[in-house]
Amino acid sequence: MLEKWIRPLYQRRIIRPIIPVFSRVFTPDQITVISGIFGIAAGLLIALNYPLIGTLLLLLSGIFDTLDGTLARHMSQTSNFGCVIDIFTDRIVECSVIFGLFFIDISHRAIPSMLMLISIMLCITSFLVVGVFTPNEKTEKSFYYSVGLIERFEAFIFFIAMIWLPNFFSIIASLFASLVLVTALVRLYQFKTKVICINPAQ
Repeated sequence: MLEKWIRPLYQRRIIRPIIPVFSRVFTPDQITVISGIFGIAAGLLIALNYPLIGTLLLLLSGIFDTLDGTLARHMSQTSNFGCVIDIFTDRIVECSVIFGLFFIDISHRAIPSMLMLISIMLCITSFLVVGVFTPNEKTEKSFYYSVGLIERFEAFIFFIAMIWLPNFFSIIASLFASLVLVTALVRLYQFKTKVICINPAQ
């Protein structure tokens, strides 16, 4: 929700100025892989109770995650495979961070962590299904992108809050899971009432 307001400024001031440099060194798919590596490392360091380094790696993962798509368009290398591994890598990063948060206190964090994983699974399912059956508007995305309450930017805010406010982990995690689930339900409702479905048989 917040991402659609912040993303244009972020892209203009941070991402686009560094694109020429990265385009000479990396391919978009390599950037995606690097984003995943940073995210996995973030989860590991969070589990080992290194919150500062874990947070920095998580932020780097987020930056590289937004960099790969812009780089692909800049280099005219957009592809369905690139879109797939981008979405796949995002889920790897989210799972890594949640597992890292979970392992800090396994006995007390099991249920909130499970709720987060379940809500993400349901939300990404709604996102992909709606994206498949909805005509794509003229956007930079590879397919129809339905905006929700909780997107990548908001998820990272919640993750960082969970890292730095451990005494409130259960509350923050439960709120996150609830909002992600609401995002999925709202997306399905909007699809049912407002979006024209493509007949897959055509």
